[in-house]
Amino acid sequence: MSTTHVIPPSKVARLTAALPFWMSLTVVPVAAIAAAYGGWTLVLLPVVTWNLFALLDVFAGLNTANADLETPEEGLFWYRLITLLWAPVQAAMIFGLIAYVTRTSHLALWEEWTLFVTLGIVTGAVGIVYSHELLHQRPKSERLLGDILLAMVLYSHFRSEHLLVHHRYVGTPRDPATARYNEGFYRFFPRVLRTCFLSAWRAESAMLARKGKPVFDLSNPFWRYAALQLGFVLLALLIGGWWGLFLFVTQAFVAIWHLELVNYIEHYGLTRKHLGDGKYEHVKPHHSWNAAQRASNWFLINLQRHSDHHYRPDRRFPLLQTYTEDEAPQLPMGYPAMGIVAMIPPLWRRRMNPRVREWRRKYYPEITDWTPYKQATNPLPR
Repeated sequence: MSTTHVIPPSKVARLTAALPFWMSLTVVPVAAIAAAYGGWTLVLLPVVTWNLFALLDVFAGLNTANADLETPEEGLFWYRLITLLWAPVQAAMIFGLIAYVTRTSHLALWEEWTLFVTLGIVTGAVGIVYSHELLHQRPKSERLLGDILLAMVLYSHFRSEHLLVHHRYVGTPRDPATARYNEGFYRFFPRVLRTCFLSAWRAESAMLARKGKPVFDLSNPFWRYAALQLGFVLLALLIGGWWGLFLFVTQAFVAIWHLELVNYIEHYGLTRKHLGDGKYEHVKPHHSWNAAQRASNWFLINLQRHSDHHYRPDRRFPLLQTYTEDEAPQLPMGYPAMGIVAMIPPLWRRRMNPRVREWRRKYYPEITDWTPYKQATNPLPR
């Protein structure tokens, strides 16, 4: 059963409570060391991100406490600050490293490329997660920072797709980002790349049409997406030439890979009940996979409390509530460890398919056919 804790009232106590969520900043000196020395130090960035926090989860255990929802906004300052600072920190890392590696000769080309592959782990696992937090907030300044972070990985349309499509259609065939039962990650990833951009464009086009505006009206956020992304592409080209641009695109691709890996994990095999005429039940806590692992929730700023995020998308991350096994499905490990498993499809199916089938029996025993729009007579897939 979840317990409730109150975020401490004093400034020092608040800072101390928020500090574990600041551990993402440790990647900055690690990236500098990898760039300076190359060789074996290139493995340090993936080690101190996914691998370290997957290991820490074993020792830190679970956190089933919930923050008091009455906590005032000023009590969340130190939690918010790390998300506000990350955009300039990430920009300094990306473009500082492009300038550095294209002006020094001690790294081989493969070392420079590997450095930016590992940097993409950071911009995906930290940058996009922080962007996700910012895009859901009401202040325009925070949403702009979220746009900037997404533009740095050339995935700006994620904002439209996530806010207008995913949150509305999660767990249905209309949501590209919901992984289907028995769909391996290497089938999911190209499908999402192919469909999410179009899905986002159609959602924004439909919104403009409802306002009586043409699709290419300047209020279409795709103009802003294009301008920000083009600006960062030109900056990379200006700083590092064509090789610098290639390194920039490399980190962007790896970041997108990590985003979609998390998307794959969050809703794998979970489907909302079809009510007929293309309508589905409301989103409920049991339509998201959750993980209460303490350390990986520090690293991912409580992203693993995903059921509550879908319940209240604008709720700031320190206030997200956790759910028990009786209320929502739980992953056997945190996202970092599950991400590794997801990239090995046979192992993923072995760990997750039985859980999906048990989830279906628990929440929807009356449904025997989970084919989209049918859900009626056939036995559960094996």
